[in-house]
Amino acid sequence: MRGPHNIIRLIRTGATLERTGAMKVVMDAFDAGPLLRIVVRGVVWPFQWLGYKGDVTMPPATRALTALGPAYIKFGQVLSTRPDVVGDDLARQLRVLQDKLPPFPVRVAKAEVAKELGLPVDQMFSTFSEPVAAASLAQVHKATLADTGEAVAVKVLRPGIERAFRKDIDAFYFAARMIEVLSPASRRLRPMDVITHFEGVVMGELDLRLESSAAAEFAANTAKDPGFQVPQIRWHLSARRVMTLQWAEGVSAGDNAAIDAAGHDRRALAARVLQLFLSHALRDGFFHGDMHQGNLKIAANGDIIAYDFGIMGRIDEYTRRVYAEILFGFIRKDYKRVAEVHFEAGYVPADRDVDEFARALRAVGEPIFGMDASRISMARLLSYLFEVTERFGMETRTELILLQRTMVVVEGVARSLDPHMNIWQVAQPIVEDYIKYSIGPKALLRDLVKTARVLARFGPRLPELAEAALIRQTNPTPQPEPARLLPRLGWAALGSAVTGLGIWLANVL
Repeated sequence: MRGPHNIIRLIRTGATLERTGAMKVVMDAFDAGPLLRIVVRGVVWPFQWLGYKGDVTMPPATRALTALGPAYIKFGQVLSTRPDVVGDDLARQLRVLQDKLPPFPVRVAKAEVAKELGLPVDQMFSTFSEPVAAASLAQVHKATLADTGEAVAVKVLRPGIERAFRKDIDAFYFAARMIEVLSPASRRLRPMDVITHFEGVVMGELDLRLESSAAAEFAANTAKDPGFQVPQIRWHLSARRVMTLQWAEGVSAGDNAAIDAAGHDRRALAARVLQLFLSHALRDGFFHGDMHQGNLKIAANGDIIAYDFGIMGRIDEYTRRVYAEILFGFIRKDYKRVAEVHFEAGYVPADRDVDEFARALRAVGEPIFGMDASRISMARLLSYLFEVTERFGMETRTELILLQRTMVVVEGVARSLDPHMNIWQVAQPIVEDYIKYSIGPKALLRDLVKTARVLARFGPRLPELAEAALIRQTNPTPQPEPARLLPRLGWAALGSAVTGLGIWLANVL
């Protein structure tokens, strides 16, 4: 229930940060001024006794977010990929949140597996290990199939995680509503819609049948992508709270020392992870929405292995074309076209000045062209982008939240592998290929084919649809059957012609 009782939850959030020492770490990471530090500590300090103590063996930030619950942990996972935003020290602390959280006992996991799959664990698996990775919502065990001897990963949801997550989301909704009430200017950012989107995404993670389906679709889409692997799902051993898939052997994408020791080229890996994400988003419109280091491994042959498919993003063809045109405009430094695309897509209110917006975009793009990632301050860039959106009245696009967030995460992963990567150079060939494919004469013909196919399906019904429309316009009184016979023959011929045209275009193109 989204009521005032959530005030206590939000106060406890601040109190937990203060009690664990994370408040100072966060303030230092964001370079907060002395006045803000005094105000925040003055509000929170008297209530720190309400804060959770957490695991004292953990670093402050990790300790606080782990104690607060799964939704807070998810937020920390995103920040862990952005050392350029939160600083190296805080990012290093938060990286533990990706797959090294305290596990629950293996006996509990086995009980969950047996309950979900309806068979004793020993009958399904000849071996079932202690947890090899524990994240915010689930943990993973390595097992061996009893009938085939194949090594598999068994993912099991944490007991009671659904209830804990709903409690966190309840407090987030309350905070979002309070922000909208107390700060009318924030409404353009649509905080309530953002939380709704976040809730929908993570609720999908709490049903592993949906994750299994997403993994299967993702594997089919990317089967021909060189240097990329997706483990196969074992459907007969998967259910709502349990998922079984091929075991992925490799080193973590977040362990640079292990990657170097294995002889892999980190520069090539950095470029590939960014290009793969862009290919999946633009080409397929279906992408991995949680591509942080904890969900990526590097195989012995250098392939990137992706797993954990609870958060997947999907964007329609029109949005993909808009996104590609924006990226392409930035790559070509055609800021006027980038501005026009924003206006055409409705991302910027029509009463704003397109030339002024283009000038603001130039201030975003020019400082980062020709520079490697180590010389770009993403924190300053994001700060200026926020100023631009506020100045031009741009509302938050909830359909793009996951795409934008994942782009930031993936860029952070690539930057961690190769701090000197030139982001625009790496992105250029993927974006250009998509532009050539989706915008131009061939794309127009494909659109015509799709339109013709739709018309072809309606071809047999065109006579009666057109006749009904004409009758409604000219004569609301039903005509006798003989009077309607001749027009029907004409419309039937037209319907047949449209059907034939659709089939011909589909075959030819």
